[in-house]
Amino acid sequence: MRRMLLNRGESVVAGLILGWLLTYQTATLPAAETANLTVAPASASKGKSGPFRPIVPGVEVTIAADRQEEETYSTHDIVEVLHGIPDLAWTPKLSSITHTLQAMSTKTVFRRDIWCLEFTFKPVRMLWVDVPQPSGKMQRKLIWYMVYHVKNTGKHLRPVRQSDGNYVLKPFDRELRFLPQFVLEAPEYKKAYLDRLIPVAIGAIEQKEDPNRKLLNTVEICSKLIPVSTDLVDHSVWGVATWEDIDPRVDFFSVSVQGLSNAYQWVDPPEAFKKGDPPGKGRVLTQKTLLLNFWRPGDEYVEDQRIIRYGIPGKVDYSWVYR
Repeated sequence: MRRMLLNRGESVVAGLILGWLLTYQTATLPAAETANLTVAPASASKGKSGPFRPIVPGVEVTIAADRQEEETYSTHDIVEVLHGIPDLAWTPKLSSITHTLQAMSTKTVFRRDIWCLEFTFKPVRMLWVDVPQPSGKMQRKLIWYMVYHVKNTGKHLRPVRQSDGNYVLKPFDRELRFLPQFVLEAPEYKKAYLDRLIPVAIGAIEQKEDPNRKLLNTVEICSKLIPVSTDLVDHSVWGVATWEDIDPRVDFFSVSVQGLSNAYQWVDPPEAFKKGDPPGKGRVLTQKTLLLNFWRPGDEYVEDQRIIRYGIPGKVDYSWVYR
């Protein structure tokens, strides 16, 4: 018992000495530093790394990584050769005609690796933010935003040539980089809004969604290499897309997301390439794009973020398109 009392007494004395030292160090700080000294609450001691706010089931929507076998190859004529080099039509005497430049440039098969990221998002929301203007004044704006995170699930597709000349698809893992482009589209009013960088809005959105979670804008997230996640370790990267000056009349809209996949398609329109043109002249490239549909019932006078819903009645909730 005596030893316990001594330990308790020693702890009290140690606490008093520690408190005196902290008080002394604070008192000896320069005035400028003392003025900025704040005591962080225990809940914020970990900064932007957690503990994170629990997410209610059903709030987020996850679009699984979509990788298709037909995306690993495509067949095209090489128009730069067929239309750019004269007198290709001839019949060799000592080899097969399939070995001629004309034959090898006709219906040529192109193969490539295909990867895709998993995309999880919260439906579009709104927040009033004071945005600085070029004049130096602040303007209160209604910012539309979408919080999301991307995950590298691995098992991407790679065509591998076999000894018999055939190809088989083999899964592979690698770090990926998300280079996004978000466009909010309102077909009814023929308007499209590219994601805007609004630094003052990010902090306000973080405070509303989760003060401990860092949200990256579409430029910052490009610098992050995303490792492959496992069942035990989630390497998802979080971001937010923001838009401003949206037409208040918009009821039905979609958000297109590019950069989730490296799949693409290309066509050469007839007569688009002529002899003497630079390579690729007239070629049309389209990129695999995720299209998310949303519905905002109401009117232009009641812009209520609580009634923005994922999906449009009579249409699919999402689709993969090439554009």
